[in-house]
Amino acid sequence: MADMVKVTYTLDDETVQRIRRVAARLGKPQSQVVREAVKDYEAHSDRLSDDERARMLAALDELLPKIPLRKQADVDAEVAEIRRARRHGGRKHRAE
Repeated sequence: MADMVKVTYTLDDETVQRIRRVAARLGKPQSQVVREAVKDYEAHSDRLSDDERARMLAALDELLPKIPLRKQADVDAEVAEIRRARRHGGRKHRAE
């Protein structure tokens, strides 16, 4: 078990009651309930919030319709043409 450090935090009454209820229900010390809650919170802290997720999805909804839909063969042909042109001094005609 890791070294323990005694710290003091101020918590609202509702949070304290929740910690006590969970500790009693699980038969664990309150400090262990807090340690496990912090560990769980940290594990999920890198996930997007609901607001961030909604903002990113809205951005995708706006951007995706602007992406031209083309066949992969057409894209591959254009890329090949660009590569040929770079090797030989420029394109013969403008890209579409």
